[in-house]
Amino acid sequence: MDTEGTYDGQTTRAGHVPRPAGPPVHPPRPRHAPAGPPALADWLRVPRTSDGPGVWSYGHVPRAAEEPDRTPTRQLLSGALIALLAGLLLWSLLWNGYLGGFWLWPLYMFTPDSWAGTLPSVVASYLWYAAVAGGLAFGFGRLGRWPELGRRIAGGDRSARAARPAAAAPPPPGGPDDPARWPQVREAGMADVADRLAREAESGRMNDVDCVRIRRAWESVRVDPSRARAFADAVRDKGAGACVHPSGARDLPARTARHDLLARQVLLGTVEDGPRNPYARRGTPLALDPDVLGTSLLAVGPSGTGKTVRLVRPVVEALALQALAGQAAVVAVGAAGAPLGPDEGYDVVVRVGDPASVHDLDLYGGTTDPDEAATLLAEAFVGDVPGIDVRRSATALAQLIGPFRAAYGRFPAVPELRELLDRVPAALTALREALAGGEHHAMLRELDARERQHGAPADPGPALADRAALLDRPAFATFFNVGGGAAGHGRPFSLRALEHPIRVRVDLPERAHADASRILARLLLAQFNAAAAARSDRSLFAFLAFDDASHTLTPGTVRGVQRLRSAHAGVLLALRTLDDVPEALRTPLLGAVGCRMAFSGVTTWDGKRFAEAWGTEWVEARDVTHRTVFADQPLTRALHAFRKLVTGKAVTTDAVTVRQVERERWSASDLAHAVPPGHAVLSLTSVRGERAAPLLVKLAGTA
Repeated sequence: MDTEGTYDGQTTRAGHVPRPAGPPVHPPRPRHAPAGPPALADWLRVPRTSDGPGVWSYGHVPRAAEEPDRTPTRQLLSGALIALLAGLLLWSLLWNGYLGGFWLWPLYMFTPDSWAGTLPSVVASYLWYAAVAGGLAFGFGRLGRWPELGRRIAGGDRSARAARPAAAAPPPPGGPDDPARWPQVREAGMADVADRLAREAESGRMNDVDCVRIRRAWESVRVDPSRARAFADAVRDKGAGACVHPSGARDLPARTARHDLLARQVLLGTVEDGPRNPYARRGTPLALDPDVLGTSLLAVGPSGTGKTVRLVRPVVEALALQALAGQAAVVAVGAAGAPLGPDEGYDVVVRVGDPASVHDLDLYGGTTDPDEAATLLAEAFVGDVPGIDVRRSATALAQLIGPFRAAYGRFPAVPELRELLDRVPAALTALREALAGGEHHAMLRELDARERQHGAPADPGPALADRAALLDRPAFATFFNVGGGAAGHGRPFSLRALEHPIRVRVDLPERAHADASRILARLLLAQFNAAAAARSDRSLFAFLAFDDASHTLTPGTVRGVQRLRSAHAGVLLALRTLDDVPEALRTPLLGAVGCRMAFSGVTTWDGKRFAEAWGTEWVEARDVTHRTVFADQPLTRALHAFRKLVTGKAVTTDAVTVRQVERERWSASDLAHAVPPGHAVLSLTSVRGERAAPLLVKLAGTA
């Protein structure tokens, strides 16, 4: 698939600087904020800070690491009332002389006898009464914690707010550091270009995708200053439409989630404000970005829990927006009809088995190496078959694919490959004659070796032929065209296009051809692992999302997923249950991915696997022991008997033991029964090794 576009006769990629041509084009209005004046400028000015993986950085204010000591309001109120009553009682006793007149001695000592009955004596007496009353109010107020109660009632708990660091102040509008005025471009001596971009933002002709795309183009200018003139000409000519994506699109047809393209994040939900979550993360929005998706994500939940709508589509949508900004390449794989977004939101839509499909799928992943092509096919054909060695199967395929390519200059189509695996005499004879005419003696030896191995114990040939037969169906007759044989779809898509900012959706015929769909899913995963690692330019984040990864994983692809984080790539694997993965691969799969997500309704068997992966933590356990009090004195025994008669309970004392114990972060039972509908438990790991403990998250879109 050609993912490059032409710009005044010059080939370009999104985010790279071309020479401009044509009149300026106004973009469609984004379906979600930020958009239009003055939202875009305000959006740019909002500070973005993060104190851990998964934190929605847009306007984030970090919380304290631990919950501050907070006395319950009811306890504060009762204590303040008791202190008030005690203070009033003491004042009444003093005023009425029940405690004597000692508290008046200082007044008598410091006032002359000549003042008796005069106005100064009255004034001095009331001043002293006020001082004593004020002292009592101060003492009993401190004892009853009246100031804290007043702050609690007047303006909430200021102690908790005081523990938070102050939020970063946004730059003043119009100042030298105002991002809406493009200070980096202005400092480089392109004041007219910066003014043009600022006017585009103020007038509403620039959206968030334009802003991020032009920022990326400017970064390429900083790396290669020779592009500065082309960048300036493009902005002067097209304004916000400069350096556009090869498709010409500047936004998606619709957005279903909230995105912050400046931080490359998509909002997934809100961390529950409860004791199961760390205090610093309670009530904070949770987001996903390439930094955590680069370690790959495994999501498990039964049907109807929202894996597609609340996870897969928002993530694919975020990466599609980033592809328009020249930052990512995304491939979404799902069953035909899965709600992964409209066709207009993709550059390539492959509908396998649909005669109306515009694009085809390259069966060999765009490679020209027969051994590599055989390895990918073997992984897809028999990688899930127990007892069959994938490497031996790859050798068997290479012994047929290599000679065929040497003879005909292309790889065999599916019917031709099936004939070779089934050892059809006419196909083998024609291949030998073509090789003999070209003096390909090495390839003839390969065919002879395949001939000798046929029928031997553990020969993978019959199994490979059976799997090839699943793809050799009338519904796929015009698909998997290799440039020869019967006419097929003329625009095959290959995962080698991951070096370009491309948006791809592959619809598999899951209902009519379930086994063939699983083969193609395994093939796509194997090809993605190989293509992502083989990219020469890894500046784009490559991502593959499976709406249903059942029966897709093999030992080879699990190892490949683990190596993706070093290739600036990742995958999203959604499963209904871990039973859809071979038992021997369940533990390696949980270890290969850095992000794990358990939706509500998982079984205890699946919960046990997640609990083992998330491990244990040290917690403080409080054991309370109730002991009955036995009194020795007759009066005490009588009081205890009366209390038992009134309350119905014996008089006891509580002995509290506090100790540190090691417990599971989330037990299998908690995951199966304590996760509410519309929620999920999610742990995150960034490519830098930062970790977020399992968090109970209320997913966006949940009532």
